[in-house]
Amino acid sequence: MGRTKSPPKRREPSEITIEGNGVTKRTGNGRGDVSKMLDKTIIDDGETDKAHAARAAEPGVFNLLACVAAIYGAFLTWSVLQERITTTTYGPASAPQRWTHAIFLNTVQSLLASLVGYAYLFFTTAHPHKPGRPAPIFPSAAITKPLILIAITSSLASPFGYASLKHIDYITFVLAKSCKLLPVLFLHVTLFRKRIALYKFAVVVLVTLGVAVFTLHAPSAAAKAAKHNAKNAAGANKVYGLFLLSVNLLFDGLTNTVQDDIFLKFKTYSSPQMMCAMNILATILTSAYLVLSPYVAPTPIGQYIGMGTGNELAEALSFIKAHPQVGYDVVGFALCGALGQVAIYYTLGKFGSLVLTTVTVTRKMLTMLLSVVWFGHRITRMQWLGVGLVFGGIGGEAGMKVLKKKEAARKQRDRRFSEAGRHRKEAGIKKE
Repeated sequence: MGRTKSPPKRREPSEITIEGNGVTKRTGNGRGDVSKMLDKTIIDDGETDKAHAARAAEPGVFNLLACVAAIYGAFLTWSVLQERITTTTYGPASAPQRWTHAIFLNTVQSLLASLVGYAYLFFTTAHPHKPGRPAPIFPSAAITKPLILIAITSSLASPFGYASLKHIDYITFVLAKSCKLLPVLFLHVTLFRKRIALYKFAVVVLVTLGVAVFTLHAPSAAAKAAKHNAKNAAGANKVYGLFLLSVNLLFDGLTNTVQDDIFLKFKTYSSPQMMCAMNILATILTSAYLVLSPYVAPTPIGQYIGMGTGNELAEALSFIKAHPQVGYDVVGFALCGALGQVAIYYTLGKFGSLVLTTVTVTRKMLTMLLSVVWFGHRITRMQWLGVGLVFGGIGGEAGMKVLKKKEAARKQRDRRFSEAGRHRKEAGIKKE
């Protein structure tokens, strides 16, 4: 039997579809229909759908402003309580007493922050395999090691900073702390081999320079520094003080960059989990110090590092018993610190350590500006220059981010239309 030629099929335009019941349906012709067609393709493609969901969940400017407001509000109150705890004189005028138990204070704060952090974890991060339970704080041994590292560095940073003030003047300390962005950026580039955009280097330099100029030209700070220098010029080992301050900055920078690296390597690890882990480990470390210090203080090592009597736990509890108001201030201080940490870890997880460090560094300068407005202090021209540099750097970064987002959106839109054209072509070939 000879082969018969089948009748030719009428080729329909790509915008016309023939449904299974024989009904011919015109879907239209235009870019809007191409987008609809591509939307179906995107939904069918799991990876593209996930990427689209991730972009939709990306935090925006208002989210960042809320984080900044929460950090400023919590830590401004925290700093007021800290000053009241450490500067208030208690007892009779003939035998005044002041609170000097920093490790005990940090232990109470980390303990309360652990509890607040667990509540934050419980209500925001569910266990991936056990409904109704929070995500594990230490999900694997691999993540525990870097968590222990940053718990150690964060616990050691403050003591090194306070110890440096015995050997250097206050203005040097403030200036170096204002340059906190530099070690963070340096460790990002050297330790973790990350490529940083050139404009971010410019932002870091502008913000650091602006805070430095503002601080150096503050009349009250300059007078305080001069007085401090005159009082402590003799016998001050500035080289050793700068070494201690460098260790403090290194620990601060290492803490922030390792936190970034943890979020990068462990994608499912959340900010509430890190907050809990950090504070639990810090509480263990500082509690161990309080318990063991009476036994270490009498040894040559304890005497060399200046541990004193080493009986800080008993002395702190005795002080609170004699002056109950201190106990309320300590609890308030710890609560503000815990709530501030929630805002900090949320900001860290959503925006990264460079943004977080920018917020914490500029908080000091904005606090000084608030003081100027509230109490009517005078700002010098050089200080206004510092303000301009800081906000110029921050504004420039915000502008660059807007431009980058617009460029990314344009490329994504072009890619969608390109994929739509390819799918239309493939659909036409199949119908032939």
